[in-house]
Amino acid sequence: MADVHEHAATYDWRDEAACVGEDPEIFFPLSDSAAPGSEASLARAICRRCPVLLACRTWAIEHGEDDGIWGATTAAQRRAVRRAVTDQYTVPAAQPAHGRRRDARPSADGDGDDGWRPPPTRSARSVPTTPFP
Repeated sequence: MADVHEHAATYDWRDEAACVGEDPEIFFPLSDSAAPGSEASLARAICRRCPVLLACRTWAIEHGEDDGIWGATTAAQRRAVRRAVTDQYTVPAAQPAHGRRRDARPSADGDGDDGWRPPPTRSARSVPTTPFP
């Protein structure tokens, strides 16, 4: 039983990676293109048969790995994933209180009325009914 716990404490997904024993230069091509026939295509083919592909890709995205092929993704693809995740969790800017402009200054008398009023809305009667020429 001690062997199982000892193995669990030293487990590293990289030990099971399909790229173990491959030439590292394959995974760091000069071109970052994901196009078929590119320098990266051999590395990506090796990755696609890897049993720990998702662990590898997740590690590279979470650690901001900006070089090479990791989990069958190029650096550009991982940057796009990080941007998409960041954009998804970006908090929108605070909206001004209803009827109040962002640049409106507080009123001098402190009653909160800065004198600004929304423009009047046009009623259906005030819209010309004649067709445009």
